[in-house]
Amino acid sequence: GALYSRKFTIDGEQISLQVQDTPFVSLEDDMDSICCQEQINRSIYWADGFVFVYSITDYESFRVIRPLHQHIRRIHPNANIPLLLMANKGDLLRARQVSSTEGLQLATELGGTYYEVSARENCEGVHEAFQQLCQELSRIIGSCNGEKRRGLHLVRPKSPNMQDLKRRLKQALTSKGKSATTL
Repeated sequence: GALYSRKFTIDGEQISLQVQDTPFVSLEDDMDSICCQEQINRSIYWADGFVFVYSITDYESFRVIRPLHQHIRRIHPNANIPLLLMANKGDLLRARQVSSTEGLQLATELGGTYYEVSARENCEGVHEAFQQLCQELSRIIGSCNGEKRRGLHLVRPKSPNMQDLKRRLKQALTSKGKSATTL
């Protein structure tokens, strides 16, 4: 999964948003438990909020949400972590497999906010959803009386490409430094 970073301002406060795309989560053998990579568990551990995205044209993507939420609750059993349930592909109504009612019911059950969007036709709905999540996070962090949640103290993962680039640069500088000192 890719790591995306953006900075923007909400209510006069500079916000740094990191979004970890966590693909490859699937249900195990038609059970209600999930199979996910260790990278996803690390992302869950450092996350301050969650956006669950499913396609309205793919019921299986919807079915993964509840077990994934349960998995997150095992990692963060008592945390007040905001979440959004985002139904994507709202422009493909003829291929719909998941109703808006089902999505809204699941969001209510999980204690989150529901958005139905079309990332292809109207990215403003996606932007609005993320802005809502950031505002909710800001309220939660602000209500901690100066104490940050444990997750906010964790080091955020860096993009694997950036880590590799830094390692190569360090190696190149180190080898140049050694050859310069031998002259």
